[in-house]
Amino acid sequence: MEITRIVITGGPCAGKSEAMPLIKETFSQKGYTVLFIPETATELIPGGVCPWTCGTNLDYQKIQCKLQKTKEDLFDEAAKTMKQDKFLIVCDRGMLDNRSYMTQAEFEQVMEHLDMTEAQMNARYDAVFHLVTTAKGLEDFYSLENNVARYETAEQAAALDDRLIQAWSNHPNHFIIENYLDIHQKMDVLLHRIAEFLKVEL
Repeated sequence: MEITRIVITGGPCAGKSEAMPLIKETFSQKGYTVLFIPETATELIPGGVCPWTCGTNLDYQKIQCKLQKTKEDLFDEAAKTMKQDKFLIVCDRGMLDNRSYMTQAEFEQVMEHLDMTEAQMNARYDAVFHLVTTAKGLEDFYSLENNVARYETAEQAAALDDRLIQAWSNHPNHFIIENYLDIHQKMDVLLHRIAEFLKVEL
């Protein structure tokens, strides 16, 4: 059984929602069983579990990281029960995304809470694909409307994008997908980067 796990990440309003169905369609046609792990924040925040409702941001981050790790582990378990032999597990954000919302001291406490190191978090994923937020250079396209968990201004989104890039900077397979005026061109670049990593032809 071959299981490849990738992360699709990026700043707010970067195109992740548009990317997911395209990834499924494209790589299903290449023989992969494609499984998606939903973004954890968009599950917790609409349910009332937020950084601003929990006791502290650290309290929230411990909860979010624990849930994210649990979901990823369960998806691996589920894949191993299936009859197919080639899986692409797509994580809508990975564990190190959460580092962008914490101080270094908070991140160290989260790692201790999970009994994990940064290297172990990185090693959970075979590759990371970062979609740059439209708040960098395409501000007219930046919107809060398509994600109930999004609250950042364009300036905050650009700064968060930088922190996300830094959070994943130690991953050996970290690919950054820049903005294009045509979102279809950006998606095409993403799909080709994934295909190159998987060593399949589109």
